[in-house]
Amino acid sequence: MDIAALSTQLSSASLSNQVGISVLKKAMDIQTAQSTEMIQLMEQSVTPHIGQNLDLKI
Repeated sequence: MDIAALSTQLSSASLSNQVGISVLKKAMDIQTAQSTEMIQLMEQSVTPHIGQNLDLKI
């Protein structure tokens, strides 16, 4: 394998990693925003005791 082909493959792999990291960061930002909104909605709840217990039947 020649050096030019190896350089191209490494550059492509690096770009792919950078894109993956950028997508992951964006997903984390969205999740953080959604979590913050959910916490604010829960704090504004009229009946804060609702949701403290969960009854399950299996």
